[in-house]
Amino acid sequence: MKLLEQVEHRPWVIPERPWLLGQVWSKLLFAHWPIPATEMQALIGPSLELDTFEGQAWVGVVPFRMSELLFGGRVPPPFSSRFEELNVRTYVTLDGKPGVYFFSLDASNFAAVAAARSLYHLPYFNARMSVKLQGEQIYYSSQRVHPNAPRPAEFEGSYGPVGAIYRSLPGTLEHWLTERYCLYAVAGQGRVYRGEIHHQPWPLQPAQATFSKNTVALSHGIKLPDLAPVLHYAERLEVVAWSIRRVR
Repeated sequence: MKLLEQVEHRPWVIPERPWLLGQVWSKLLFAHWPIPATEMQALIGPSLELDTFEGQAWVGVVPFRMSELLFGGRVPPPFSSRFEELNVRTYVTLDGKPGVYFFSLDASNFAAVAAARSLYHLPYFNARMSVKLQGEQIYYSSQRVHPNAPRPAEFEGSYGPVGAIYRSLPGTLEHWLTERYCLYAVAGQGRVYRGEIHHQPWPLQPAQATFSKNTVALSHGIKLPDLAPVLHYAERLEVVAWSIRRVR
């Protein structure tokens, strides 16, 4: 409830109805690469408008740990509430509300994958995943094992923070990439859904990362450029999410 009292940083008001899910994201890495806007628009299709920063589209590969999952505000799920998750995302907008569009969300909890696909129409996939911690260094691996999933998708690497926590400033690239308060999903014949989320401003840190395998974006036809990614780290963030609603 304290989380819902701190809303001054939001670009629009929170929904008046009760939230559906509570969760904590931790040990999170944002790794972003620029992608030509015309290429990205073709991948997301005509139902959503691509959001760009100074005319440039971006794709993010985001590994993290999920924990402290709650349903309906207070009830723990009937499965483990701690598991790994890895998403591939870009950024879209609709009716003046910029948000996140997911190409995939790999997770190590089969029951959570089934629930998320049903409740949110999101492209969750089962994956075999592991995380090892050594000081502030995170060693993360993921291999998609979902039946009939698009192309093989693997991720293996290490990452960690290399600087102090800061809050991003409006107008900067890191603010544009991270401060997003809804997600979009497209189902069936172009049915568009929006899911509202809420959290405090991201406690970002500069990050370093090394990837030995990274084909999760390529599995969706996204070829990452031969450039060093833009990296940010976040140790922990509490999040609440509302049920999705159809908007188109």
